[in-house]
Amino acid sequence: MELKFLGIYPDTPDDGSPTIWLDKDTGDLVIQSYKADEATVRECQRVGSVPGHSTDVPEHETVVRLPANMLQFIPRSEGEVGSGNGGT
Repeated sequence: MELKFLGIYPDTPDDGSPTIWLDKDTGDLVIQSYKADEATVRECQRVGSVPGHSTDVPEHETVVRLPANMLQFIPRSEGEVGSGNGGT
């Protein structure tokens, strides 16, 4: 695996700040961020995603909260800018 640093929470005052890397081999994003609190996890479960998909969070996954100002570091192709996909 070879990671490329993309960005860290702007003007961070400490060592535990949200950070984003790109896995150059797979194109995956690797994100260090705040673990979502239980209220956020419950709301994710309430809203759900696609019909019939479990709302449980498996042991090998977690829900993180990425601050909005970190979105600037997520790479996009020109066709994606402002388009969004809404999960489809």
